[in-house]
Amino acid sequence: MRSNPSARPSRLALALALVLALAAGLAGRVSAAEVNGAREAIHIVGSTTVSPFASAVAERLSETGRFVRPIVDTTGTGMGIKRFCGGVGDNYPDIVNASRRIKPAEYRACEQAGVKAIVEIRIGFDGIVLARAGQDRPPMLTRRMLYLALARQVPDPGCPACGKLVDNPYRRWAQIDPALPDVPIEIYGPAAASGTRDAFGELVMEPGCSSFDWLKDWKPRSESEFRRLCRSFREDGVYEEIGENYARILELLKTRPGALGLFGYSFLDAHRAELSASPIEQVTPAAGSIADGRYPISRPLYFYVKKAQIGHIPGIVEYIEEFTRESAWGDQGYLLEKGLVPLPQDQRRASAASARQLELMKM
Repeated sequence: MRSNPSARPSRLALALALVLALAAGLAGRVSAAEVNGAREAIHIVGSTTVSPFASAVAERLSETGRFVRPIVDTTGTGMGIKRFCGGVGDNYPDIVNASRRIKPAEYRACEQAGVKAIVEIRIGFDGIVLARAGQDRPPMLTRRMLYLALARQVPDPGCPACGKLVDNPYRRWAQIDPALPDVPIEIYGPAAASGTRDAFGELVMEPGCSSFDWLKDWKPRSESEFRRLCRSFREDGVYEEIGENYARILELLKTRPGALGLFGYSFLDAHRAELSASPIEQVTPAAGSIADGRYPISRPLYFYVKKAQIGHIPGIVEYIEEFTRESAWGDQGYLLEKGLVPLPQDQRRASAASARQLELMKM
C-alpha cells in the first residue's frame, strides 16, 4: 500500500516547526548553538609573547581527553584585541592574549560591539630584549641611546637643548655615543600593532625622550603630542618591521652580523644557544631582574576571557583553571620552561582567585 505523500511533512514545515519550538521556549532543550553546530574548540588570539604559554596550557587541556585542543592564533596584541572585541558568538575569539593591558579605547570598542563582560587575568611578567645572533654579547645600551637610534625625529645634534627636532641623522651607533661600536644601526622588530612594540614605546621611547628636559616639558602641556613626538619610529630602513614572526627575525639576524632584534624575553630564553642580549642601563635581562623590576624594560602579561562564551564553548573554565594552577604558572611550573616570569606568590593567589570567580574587569 502506497503512502500518502501529503502525509509526509515537507522540509519547509519541519523548519517552521523548529523555529516555532525555539520561539515557544523550547530552546532550553535544543539550544541555538546545537541547531547551528556550535564550535567545539576554544579560539585564542593575540600576543606573540603569550602564545607559547597559551599553547602549552592548550596542550595540557587536550591531554585530559575531555576537550578539543584550543586553537591558538598568533596575531599580535593589537589585532587580537580588535578581533576579540568584534562581537559575541562562534565567529569571534573567546580569549585574547596580551603583552600589555587593554586600552580604554579598546575596552569601549568592546562594549560598543556587545562585548560587555570581560575577565582580566594577569599571568606574569616578561621583558623586552634587544639581542643579536651568536654568543658575543652586544654592547650595553640605555633608553636614551635607543630613543636616539629609533625615533623618527630627534633633538638637533648640533644643539640638543635648543628645542628643535630634526629628521633622525644617526646611521651608526658611534654617532650616538663614541663608546658604542662604529657599526650601522640595524634593528628588526614587530610592527606598531604589536604589544611588544607598544610596550617598547612606553618603557623605552618615552623615558629616552624625557631625558631631554625640553621634550619632557611637553608631557604636561599635551600628552598626546608628547606621545606622538616620542614614540614615532623612523621609516628610513634603519628599523625594519617583520610583523609578529620572531623566528623570522632570528633567521635574519643570523645573516646580518651586528644587527639587533627586538624580542620578548620568553623567546630569548627559548633560544639562548642562538642569541645574546644587550644589558640595558647595566642590567642584564633575566627572570630575577624582570620580576623585581630592576630590568628597565619589563612588563606584565595578561589574557582576557569573554564571559558570554562560557557555557557556550566547552572548556573555557577548565582552561582558566589549568593556566592558574601552581603546577603551571607557579615558581616550579611548566610555563617557566617556556620563559614565563611568574608573579610573586601573593599576587598569583589573588589573580587565581579573581580568575576562578570570573570577576569582571573595570577600567
